[in-house]
Amino acid sequence: MPNRYRLWNSVHPLLAFVKRDLAVWVTALAPYVVLIILLARGVTLPGAMEGIRYYLTPEWHKLYNRKVWIDAASQIFFSLGPGFGTLLALSSYNKFNNNCYRDAVITSTINCLTSFLAGFVIFSVLGYMAHVQHKSIEQVGLEGPGLVFIVYPEAIATMSGSVFWSIIFFLMLITLGLDSTFGGLEAMITALCDEYPRTLGRHREVFVAVFLLGIYICALPTTTYGGVYLVNMLNIYGPGLAILFIVFVEAAGIFWLYGTDRFSRDIEQMIGKRPGLFWRICWKYISPVFLLIIFVCSLLNHEEMLGKEYKYPAWSLQVGYILTASSIVCIPLYILYKFAITPGSCVERWRIMWQAEPNNALTYCGGTEV
Repeated sequence: MPNRYRLWNSVHPLLAFVKRDLAVWVTALAPYVVLIILLARGVTLPGAMEGIRYYLTPEWHKLYNRKVWIDAASQIFFSLGPGFGTLLALSSYNKFNNNCYRDAVITSTINCLTSFLAGFVIFSVLGYMAHVQHKSIEQVGLEGPGLVFIVYPEAIATMSGSVFWSIIFFLMLITLGLDSTFGGLEAMITALCDEYPRTLGRHREVFVAVFLLGIYICALPTTTYGGVYLVNMLNIYGPGLAILFIVFVEAAGIFWLYGTDRFSRDIEQMIGKRPGLFWRICWKYISPVFLLIIFVCSLLNHEEMLGKEYKYPAWSLQVGYILTASSIVCIPLYILYKFAITPGSCVERWRIMWQAEPNNALTYCGGTEV
């Protein structure tokens, strides 16, 4: 019996790892298989080439519209995920000498190519719908959830074998949602476990269960009849402005305060190669300035983006502003907190706060590796 117990203790972590790893691989790769299948079906539909031609035809005059730049920045933030903590949480499990430069280039390239591929899938079907309804693509197309849950299912319903295409389409949506949820939850759980390793890290299973239960309860209002309006408001006022500001502060803190040269030396210590001049210019000048401009433009254009088909009451807009401010205000509040607990005079406190804390340890949830 003791031998069986020891054998189970040695095998159980391996099985748990395999199950978790398999779930990640399935939810990450299944959408690509479905996208390719839907693309192969979409290009065979009548009118599909018109939709693809519309997709690939640029309208250069729209580059003067600031909303186009705001939407482009929002799209890349939501698809690639900078500022949400997912990339930092997952990369924290890598070895110190992992080639982060290669990972960053590959991840960004695959993300852009995936979005480009999804455009072919969507617009081939929009061209088909325009052909069937004898309308222009502008009249057929919707944006946001309406495109996914109204236009595309309506197009699938007119195809032969609609049940099969509906199954794989919504299966793709489910796997995409699960994969995104895994990353977002891992970011929050890892951050809290690393911050409080003695309390949360030692009881990770219990903490995760309570944490997920709390998220489930908070998400229940989105399932009501007015849930779609709540989701729309959360989508605009939740991560939109706040994430732009957070990433700007992150970029400014690293490349203006910590220093681009020090950051480059850190990367050189990790991968054995110093980043090129192009990357250092982007990090120090182009990215922070561009983020600040996009943030200001989003702030000026924010209320206009909210109410199109439905006029939100004034109190809900105030709730939205509070929601946005709740994420942004954490940064200055934490600065004040660090200032209050730092010993010394005011000048000494500010000087200490502008310096990076010496910490050469690699921190993991529930443990530390030097």
